Amino acid sequence: MAGETASQFLPILYLFGFGVVAGISSVMLSRLLSQRRRYNPIKFLPMECGQIPTGEGRSHFMMQYYSYILMFVVFDVMLIFLYAWAVTFTSVPKEATLPMMGFLGIMFAAMGYALFLAGRKGIW
Repeated sequence: MAGETASQFLPILYLFGFGVVAGISSVMLSRLLSQRRRYNPIKFLPMECGQIPTGEGRSHFMMQYYSYILMFVVFDVMLIFLYAWAVTFTSVPKEATLPMMGFLGIMFAAMGYALFLAGRKGIW
């Protein structure tokens, strides 16, 4: 019985061994064939689209779509749970609807907060 179990895992061991041999040999081959280059300080400079950046590194980021992103995250999570709840709706006892209503309340409160931020920031 133990011999049969070991023979079942033999293809996996072959695949693992091939992966190790192929990985080590490719790394060694690339080290042997690659050119050695001298240190070049320009290579380690920060670049933007091939050009050396000028000016201030930090700039003002517009939060124009922040509330859209926040509402997308809220509705995305809510729909995942709502779908799972709807699939099992007929087999779930009626006492389980109270936690779901609490979940929906929390999610709609988050959406309301996103709408509040959107109105307060004047970004819509």
